[in-house]
Amino acid sequence: MIKGLFETHIYVENLEISIDFYSNVLGLTQCHYEPERKIAFFWVGKPKEAMLGIWEKPKEEIDIRHFAFTCDVDDVLEKSVHFLKTRGLQPYNFLKSNDSQPMVFAWMPAIAVYFNDPDGHALEFIAILKGDAKPELGVISFTEWLSAQ
Repeated sequence: MIKGLFETHIYVENLEISIDFYSNVLGLTQCHYEPERKIAFFWVGKPKEAMLGIWEKPKEEIDIRHFAFTCDVDDVLEKSVHFLKTRGLQPYNFLKSNDSQPMVFAWMPAIAVYFNDPDGHALEFIAILKGDAKPELGVISFTEWLSAQ
């Protein structure tokens, strides 16, 4: 019966700053805004397929969350780091090493890179890789993943 995740919500300290971030920095399409409730909604990907809601709350009510945006493998590999850096965002990998290059979660397998929104929520660009999962490899570089194929 369950076919996917349609909607998730996060709390943000300043709704206008977050609207600007999700609209103008990440390029999501705002689909609804309720100033009296201090909430905005964005389509994630194609309209009506997935949605993100952001709610303004006092800083002490914000709990840091994580969610991931589905991407194409080539986009994560070849475009994501540049996309983030040109928008003033610091990409990082799951291991939080000094290397900002995407890493492979061999248990899926998937390639991903992380970054933070203005409130510190951990966001991720992720793409599922072709091939069989190899959980014994852990989290590895894409070069290591290719060598293991």
